[in-house]
Amino acid sequence: MDGTLLDLHFDNFFWQEFVPEVYARKHGLSVADSKLQLYPRLEAERGNLNWYCLDHWSAELGLDIVALKREISHLLAVRADADLFLQALADSGKAVWMITNAHPDALTLKLEHTAIAGFFSRIISSHELGYPKEHQEFWHRLQQLAPFTPERALFVDDSESVLRAARQYGIGHLLTIAQPDSKQAPRQRLEFVAVGHFAELLPIPAVRR
Repeated sequence: MDGTLLDLHFDNFFWQEFVPEVYARKHGLSVADSKLQLYPRLEAERGNLNWYCLDHWSAELGLDIVALKREISHLLAVRADADLFLQALADSGKAVWMITNAHPDALTLKLEHTAIAGFFSRIISSHELGYPKEHQEFWHRLQQLAPFTPERALFVDDSESVLRAARQYGIGHLLTIAQPDSKQAPRQRLEFVAVGHFAELLPIPAVRR
């Protein structure tokens, strides 16, 4: 979801700028010193479920992370053409699932502000499965929860580590996003085929019945 359907600027700004500013005010630090303290703690959890867990970070940092996310919810935005792509998928008759590492509270907030939930037949958070998408166990548990044919599936994600895990599991069609954060330059030398705008994938043929 984040960086794929939604502009990653929201999360990048939240964790890289807003949380350090709030933490600095709480502890009487400069923002620079706050970042020196926080960035290594955040980075140590990369690829683990704690990295995405708002309950974990609320406890670790002594901050109400959900409330802070709501404070800047005006920054939430759907990526260009993502809604057109989702509508085309829905119109095609294909099964459309969202599988996300977003914590359920973050997922609720983002769905409230973006109105994209109606495009999906299933929405599954990795927190339901106990593993993030970077882990093979996530994919095995997903298969048990909602059986699918990996080699026929198209999976789009902005994270190359997640895409590597999907490839290892046997997902047949993989795409990444060239510019997950609208405030940053498009990424270069990516391992997977990248799309700049979802319009590049349209039109989508309907399922034959």
